[in-house]
Amino acid sequence: MNDTQIVSLIDNLRKKPSENHWLEFKENYAETKMIGKLISALSNSAQLVNQPYAYVIWGIRDKDHEVVGTSFEPTRQMQNEQPLELWLSRRLRPDIAFSFESVNFRGTNIVLLKIPAASTIPVEFDRTAYIRIGSATPRLSDYPERQRELWGKLQSYRWEGGLVSQFSGSHTVLEKLDYVRYFDLMSQPLPDNRDGLLQRLYADGLVQKHFDGHWSITNLGAILFAKNLEDFPMSIARKAIRFVAYAGNSRADLVTHRNDIQRGYATGLDQLVEYISDLLPQNERINGVFREKQLIYPKICIRELVVNALIHQDMTISGTGPTVELFTSRLEITNPGLPLVSPERFIDLPPRSRNETLASFMRRMGFCEEQGTGIDKVISTIELHQLPPPDFRAEGDAVRVKLFTPRRFAEMTPDERTRACYQHASLKYVLGDRMKNSTLCKRFGIDPKNASQASIVFKKALDEGLIKPADPEHPRMGYLPFWA
Repeated sequence: MNDTQIVSLIDNLRKKPSENHWLEFKENYAETKMIGKLISALSNSAQLVNQPYAYVIWGIRDKDHEVVGTSFEPTRQMQNEQPLELWLSRRLRPDIAFSFESVNFRGTNIVLLKIPAASTIPVEFDRTAYIRIGSATPRLSDYPERQRELWGKLQSYRWEGGLVSQFSGSHTVLEKLDYVRYFDLMSQPLPDNRDGLLQRLYADGLVQKHFDGHWSITNLGAILFAKNLEDFPMSIARKAIRFVAYAGNSRADLVTHRNDIQRGYATGLDQLVEYISDLLPQNERINGVFREKQLIYPKICIRELVVNALIHQDMTISGTGPTVELFTSRLEITNPGLPLVSPERFIDLPPRSRNETLASFMRRMGFCEEQGTGIDKVISTIELHQLPPPDFRAEGDAVRVKLFTPRRFAEMTPDERTRACYQHASLKYVLGDRMKNSTLCKRFGIDPKNASQASIVFKKALDEGLIKPADPEHPRMGYLPFWA
């Protein structure tokens, strides 16, 4: 916030009849442990009363809210030879982005402490959570009913509803968001006035209105419709989709193209897919009497896997976002966060997303179906083009998917053939069918007279426990995935 916004906020807070669950007035008293307890208590209480922030203001008299000024200077105060903010941060769990703002309030020094509401777990100071009751800050554990209520609210918290751009004028909000694209994707007419625009964005959780008439942009609004993600804090800016192309098959090779898509996901996804498609080599095939050019990676696969990475990433992991990397012989798509289901079950289990509101919104806009069919589409398209099977795996704290350039059956590794066999069995099963020798031959492009090659793949997949006979006594009945 700039000084003008801070002054306006203080004026609005002074109009409150008294201190409350999320507001405290002080003159000069600034004992450090008291501040730590207040941060815990006000943060937890703000969540209980559905306030995004709590505030402590030094330099305002409590009984009549008159401006008296303060000698408290948080930037100069030390505790145990540490700056005050650092000392407090090391004793607060989880880490929250509180901030002190000193402002010249019409010739008088005022200090504003802004405290975000608790979002994931109760905020503790020195391993104790506090709560606000009247003007007291008792331990949260002494009030079990309020403790249960707070946990209930925290368990329903979604990252998408957090605020990323605070206390803006309505014109600033609309300048930062591509609201025209929003109405286009939602197939709705564009309102003819600013209030109509903001109310529609508010109804979909893209912006939030404050008690003083100011607006904030939510994480959901920024990540989907930002005109430029770099206009927002690093927690959002670093979630931009990064594309890197290499001259070879190693990250140590020369980077030939690099592009960070700085638009929100809803406005930048098509740009990314087209950008990648323009870089990809193309194969030619004869269709009747015409030559058709085909991308070595089907566009539908790129789109589905990128969307999947966007909606399933762990937004709470800082400093990283979805990455698409193009190598000579493969395309890798990586998103931060361990998978909520095992990678080998991506094809059949119902989708589980950390970001349910984001997933639902992208479904409404037509980017995904939210029905667990995206991976099915990818596998079926890969099989149609007889490409090597995609590789889904968890690596470190991320999920990585690899697509491979075209190779014939004879050029695939034994592991690739086995993986393709398992994926084929899974796809057949979810479609109400069974994998058989003939269907696997078709998937690999094996001539029927060489069907024994498919039998070798069956044996390896059986030995590894990836598939099982549909009827052990009648092998011709086909095969099922191990989980069927």
